[in-house]
Amino acid sequence: MSTKRWTASVLTALVLALAPAAAAEPILDPLGTTLPRYQGAPAAAQQLAYTRAPRNPFMAPNPRSNIHNDTWMTDAYRGPGPLGNAPVAFSNAMSPALCGSLTFHSRGFLVSVCPSLVAPPQVRVIDPHTLELLATYDMPNAPDPPGTKAYQNFAGGGYFFLDGRDRVWSATKTSHLFVLQVSPDGRTITKTRDYDLSSVLAPDERISSALPDFRGRVWFVSKRNGKVAILNTRTRRIRAIRLGEDIQNSFTVDRRGIYVVSSKRMYRFRARGGKPQVQWKATYRNSGIVKPGQADAGSGTTPTIMKGGYVAITDNADPMNVVVYRKAVRLRRGQRRVVCRVPVFDHGASATENSLITNGRSLYVENNYGYQDPFGPNSGALTTPGFARVDVNRNGRGCRKVWTNATERAPTVVPKLSTRTGLIYTYARDPDPLPLRQPYFWTAISARTGATAFKVYAGNGLGFNNNYAGLALGPTGTAYLGVTGGLVALRDG
Repeated sequence: MSTKRWTASVLTALVLALAPAAAAEPILDPLGTTLPRYQGAPAAAQQLAYTRAPRNPFMAPNPRSNIHNDTWMTDAYRGPGPLGNAPVAFSNAMSPALCGSLTFHSRGFLVSVCPSLVAPPQVRVIDPHTLELLATYDMPNAPDPPGTKAYQNFAGGGYFFLDGRDRVWSATKTSHLFVLQVSPDGRTITKTRDYDLSSVLAPDERISSALPDFRGRVWFVSKRNGKVAILNTRTRRIRAIRLGEDIQNSFTVDRRGIYVVSSKRMYRFRARGGKPQVQWKATYRNSGIVKPGQADAGSGTTPTIMKGGYVAITDNADPMNVVVYRKAVRLRRGQRRVVCRVPVFDHGASATENSLITNGRSLYVENNYGYQDPFGPNSGALTTPGFARVDVNRNGRGCRKVWTNATERAPTVVPKLSTRTGLIYTYARDPDPLPLRQPYFWTAISARTGATAFKVYAGNGLGFNNNYAGLALGPTGTAYLGVTGGLVALRDG
């Protein structure tokens, strides 16, 4: 579906949804903040070149299919985001669950799978204008494996994908893959298929992510032991291999290759005889430390495919590097697998648990160093500030750091880029001089210069903590984000 047609259908759905929609209840914010609620000034759009990722025919059209927008995991939108013109920040309080991955139904409804500390993961359909909860579906629940950090547990739906028929494909905590149909009006969710994957998984090998390749086979990976497996959805046959390394994050799908980063290495796979086969692998630099803000001692990024034949991650060195690889199986004479390693942020204070953004030859990275358990005694700790841009040189020989923003603190959000506005949208936690204040701000940064354009107050305290949830931009330019208290949003007035 074209962007214009999608926008038109979304606007129609919004009009139809307004009449019966009940008023949303905002997340409570009794303390507020002593900081200015609006900082900076409205931005002038500066359009950037857009990386056109291929459309996976078994996923919803880009950019609405998964937490990272498309099959290359670019985390970029061609559509607009807020420019800071009379901005309106609003929210809806929901039952305890964190809607970390936000996708969009063909008629514009937000669709998410929302894990919870106190209840089963829940599929939710949300009105994009009012934030009203339209439909829910409770997923199977199971006790977490021993040693699982509750606030860093993405299994059971943290990563899922939406297909072109408005169906949610989500792994469960019981080692199944559910296919759930969302109705055209967004008010019902029906399970249509159930694939049992337990034959290749031990009870403690929870599925981190499942995604289809360009032939419709569903690949999935386990966090513990690094199982990489392929499900043939027609025959239900499953073939798997074991890496013996944790796989914490999602993976990336190209037309002819699957890119997976483990706690030790970067891999390219293909399917051979229905079974995963390693085409190349590369060990990245690793301090061996689980830095504060990270889920394990390894890369915190889902691989990102760039224009020009590259794939990029961050490593776990100290300081952390942005690492760019040539994705080809066979390299030309004189080429090496690694194009560059560019250190970002300071020694003893660099870590990320979020995928890199890309457009053109550019990569954008945020610093999550210092994030603490939001339900623990150090929940109010500030993280180390930092955003940076790294560009691959035009000749493909090395990279350079273009800018660093050493001011903004983004504890854990998956940031997004709008190439229409030229702004990176993130969610910052600023220091407030008064006690008990933990204010969060919608924040826009220029992708060209790294300068902060504007900031808008979202709310204070635990209810507004996004805890690794990913930001999303709707087709009409509204920004959305799941938080522990429900859902927050920002749009221009």
